[in-house]
Amino acid sequence: MREALFYEKLAGDRVRCTLCSHFCSIGEGRPGVCGVRVNHGGQLYTLVHDRVVSREIDPIEKKPLFHFYPGARAYSVATVGCNFRCFFCQNYEIAQYPKRAHRHKAEVLWGDLQPIRSRFEGGIPGEKVTPEQIVQAAKASGCEVIAYTYTEPTVFFELAYDTARCATKEGLKNVFVTNGYIGAEALLTIRPYLHAANIDLKGFTDEFYKKICGARLQPVLDSIRRYKELGIWIEVTTLVIPGCNDSDRELRQIAQFLKSVGDDIPWHISQFYPAYKMVDTPRTPVSTLRKARKIGLDVGLRYVYLGNVPGEVGESSYCYQCERVLISRYGLSVLESYMEDSQCPDCGARIDGVGLAGRDPAERKQALPEWT
Repeated sequence: MREALFYEKLAGDRVRCTLCSHFCSIGEGRPGVCGVRVNHGGQLYTLVHDRVVSREIDPIEKKPLFHFYPGARAYSVATVGCNFRCFFCQNYEIAQYPKRAHRHKAEVLWGDLQPIRSRFEGGIPGEKVTPEQIVQAAKASGCEVIAYTYTEPTVFFELAYDTARCATKEGLKNVFVTNGYIGAEALLTIRPYLHAANIDLKGFTDEFYKKICGARLQPVLDSIRRYKELGIWIEVTTLVIPGCNDSDRELRQIAQFLKSVGDDIPWHISQFYPAYKMVDTPRTPVSTLRKARKIGLDVGLRYVYLGNVPGEVGESSYCYQCERVLISRYGLSVLESYMEDSQCPDCGARIDGVGLAGRDPAERKQALPEWT
């Protein structure tokens, strides 16, 4: 096990975790909100520094990142745990696993030689792995990017940070797919090795964040601004949920906020599908998504996309100046790129992004390599 980064000691063997904006005050033998950082003897430990529960090779468009090396492949990894409890989570089995395990296990098992053996029935799930093994597996699979995704990368910061440093030395890029609740110090620490992020902006009211996600809105807004100021390429996703965050007013507020941070931030508007604790909520009408995209463009955002609706016009990239198609997509596949040196071939407008020369759009299938 490994001592966690970003915490301070308090009186009575309590600790305060400063990794994320919950700033959990944690008593002896207790976990933080994420369920994977535990106080033992007045020290904070991470339980997931060496456990990968999910790994896959994805198109970078799945993150979604449309303006960061289009067509690239991302070696995607995750551990269990999350510092949110979103009722609509698509990956709740692994994201909420620690909290569910804590509720069903009254005893804490301490090993004689290890500070913490387990707080879960059967231990921490996942393959035991080192940062170096993750990087070598990414290279062996031909991926140009490592994505820390599926659950919340902030809660497995130590693994992500060590892996990102190693990956950068090997010429790979690193991206977060995140809820934006990372603390300022942690973001500054990983900044030299973090090249892009897709940040969820799940709504625009504190009520929505508290009720549906177990968090607050303002830290997410602050984080989006901070990422932008630090020069990390960001794109933002909003999952539009009927009856929750789909009003014209709220969608316009989101678009106006993003415009105030930078009109070059791509906004991904995704269709909701019933999941987890919201199985009775209907799927988002495509008409609502189209309305949201129009709102974003009318507000002045340069790039607004529709997600989870293959075949919609909002999947492709267009020139914000002359509206020419620049990158044609279907689903998560890049069909063709027409850009020349990151510019529109018709009007010459410079298109915002990183690595927009793109990659071979042909779909490439390759099995995941074994750890070495």
